[in-house]
Amino acid sequence: MTNLAPKIKLSNGQEMPVLGLGTWKSFESEAYQSTKNAIDIGYRHIDTAFVYENEQEVGQAVREKIAEGVIKREEIFITTKLGGIHHDPELVERAFRLSLSNLGLEYIDLYLMHLPIGQKFHNDSNVHGTLELTEVDYLDTWREMEKLVDLGLARGIGLSNFNAAQTERVLANCRIKPVVNQVECHPGFQQQKLREHAKQHGLVICAYCPLARPQPARQWPAFIYDEQAQQLAKKYGRSTAQICLRYLIQIGVVPLPKSSNKTRIEENFKVFDFELSAEDVRAMEGYQTGQRTVPFSGMSGHKYYPFNDEF
Repeated sequence: MTNLAPKIKLSNGQEMPVLGLGTWKSFESEAYQSTKNAIDIGYRHIDTAFVYENEQEVGQAVREKIAEGVIKREEIFITTKLGGIHHDPELVERAFRLSLSNLGLEYIDLYLMHLPIGQKFHNDSNVHGTLELTEVDYLDTWREMEKLVDLGLARGIGLSNFNAAQTERVLANCRIKPVVNQVECHPGFQQQKLREHAKQHGLVICAYCPLARPQPARQWPAFIYDEQAQQLAKKYGRSTAQICLRYLIQIGVVPLPKSSNKTRIEENFKVFDFELSAEDVRAMEGYQTGQRTVPFSGMSGHKYYPFNDEF
């Protein structure tokens, strides 16, 4: 019997495994193989997005594992995201159906608005868009996403890269509440105030770049490479990455580590059979630098740019 991750209950009653496979920068065959490997290892939560350009490969891997009888559709939690080029209200449902068709599934467990900022639409193949930003109000985009829940196509909807004020604005004006906010979160950028805010408002924080995209040549970040991190790993008989993921899970965050290396995908999943002491959680908190690895700086002049606020 494959060991599975525990689940966290979302505000709409959905249950989400507390660790997922991230697929950002996993291209085509890599995303296909990583997803298959992850499911075999026990992952039941896969995170993709329209702009990752790998929905087809992720979907193919999931469908093959369903066909093999490894999983049933209802046992796996699939998240994808609305790209910036599709923020215009009249494009939202079509964009969703494009993602659904790429994945080859009947419904998506969670559909996120990737950013609060829209980009000018040229065509669907221009997935990353340009820095021609639009003034589309994310509330108008959100109202169209709510309709996807009405249609039974998305089980839940949520936010990504939203700050606290933007989250509150959605909550004050929505008919269907966002269940998560997916943001950068790791020991170097802990999002403490945003986490507290999310908790007060019933949102779960999901973490992309939970290991801050380590750079071995630079021995960065410290929480993966420095002496204290090595000592902590040794104390628990784990890797520094496992200590980091365990820390995030213990503070109530759902990490989405990305890897295409099967050994690492497996290592990242082996974090449910040990617990960090309160003292060691505090030691991890000491790594806070406030430094983002993904600042979306090309959008920093936009009125909906989320990262000018403190949180």
